[in-house]
Amino acid sequence: MSLFDLKGQRTTVRQEVMAGIVSFVTASYLLVVNPLILGEAGIPPELSVFSTIFITVIGCMFSAFWADSPLVLAPGMGENTFFTYTMVFALGFTWKESLAAVLLSGVLFMLFTFTGVTGIFAKSIPRTLKKAITAGIGLFLVLIGLQNSGLIVNEKGTGKLTLGNMKDPMTILALLTLLLTAVLVMRKVKGSFLIGILTMTVLSLVTGIHKPVPTSFSVENLSRFPSLVGAFDFGGVTRLKFLLTVLSLTMLIVFETIGMAEGLLDDPARSPKIYRATSVTAALSGILGTSPVVPLAESAAGIKAGGRTGLTSFTVGLLFLLSFFLTPLLAYIPEEALGPILVITGSAMMENLKDIPFDDFSEWFPAFLVICIMPFTGSVINGMAFGFISYVILKGLNGEKDQLNAPLLLVAVLFLLTIFSTAVL
Repeated sequence: MSLFDLKGQRTTVRQEVMAGIVSFVTASYLLVVNPLILGEAGIPPELSVFSTIFITVIGCMFSAFWADSPLVLAPGMGENTFFTYTMVFALGFTWKESLAAVLLSGVLFMLFTFTGVTGIFAKSIPRTLKKAITAGIGLFLVLIGLQNSGLIVNEKGTGKLTLGNMKDPMTILALLTLLLTAVLVMRKVKGSFLIGILTMTVLSLVTGIHKPVPTSFSVENLSRFPSLVGAFDFGGVTRLKFLLTVLSLTMLIVFETIGMAEGLLDDPARSPKIYRATSVTAALSGILGTSPVVPLAESAAGIKAGGRTGLTSFTVGLLFLLSFFLTPLLAYIPEEALGPILVITGSAMMENLKDIPFDDFSEWFPAFLVICIMPFTGSVINGMAFGFISYVILKGLNGEKDQLNAPLLLVAVLFLLTIFSTAVL
């Protein structure tokens, strides 16, 4: 496995494969959720499940062999909800026109990336904001994990977050799994996350707490999948609303990719390659009939489990390919079993707080906005937008113009335009 420089990254085949399994299990919900969300837009779920599988396999292979990165490239939750609830429901585009917007935004992302613009944007990010992005993604994962575990729920009628039902056997089991996994991680037991997932899965099945729900996935529908390939429609391309939508979607995938790369990769040299890999895969998303691909925040679980190289993402891609046959088995893993993994992964990412200078308001307040707004709005891009814009304003008003540069100012303006265009749309 010299291809992935395992020795140089101080890792092993076993460690990378185990990390890949953790990433796959953590991200496998996309096999069900992505088709369902796109199904609301009108794309047949029984076909878009193949889009989800194929584009994730392609993305992970690009991540592995192009960027030697452990990041999982797959349709993002923010992107698929933007596709369905903004582009189709709110703006009135057909799903075929929306796929055309996905293709164009991917091509624009490629243009930015291969001309070096994306790299310039990434380098302009102040160190404080980079640390805040990592911590914000971490807190975002913690919130998702707590909700998946049932430890935190939305209160009926108010929508407020409140403590879950501590009498629910599954919630109790999730809490015990969280404690078990935390102890394993503390003692540096290899495969801690996988042990936690398997322990809760077995206990929930043996006790009858979790009953697997049969999947409607059928390989027989694969013969109909070609009808979805290239189904995009450029009929609305001349409309201003369509062009503003393409701009918003482009900014969404560009800056979410930058945020994930800066927040999760410890080697900046890999970032330009992951930008290229993501941009090409994002364009292919529109051709294959799904929402845009981005690096998933769930990649952090595999990285925390020891994933350092492309062998991790290669393992994820291989498992997604095998999901044609593995999908029925995924029903045996309760959603609550993934929560503790996300909580521990996210909490570990919060260590970046120690590098934020809390004695400088113009530094820590923008960082604070990044960290809070990401989980509260369920969007990485929203947190970055408020952080960048406030950073530029506060530094300017504080007379620290030497801390600002042209790319950073341009990024802040682009975030403003994105927020404005989304509000106008």
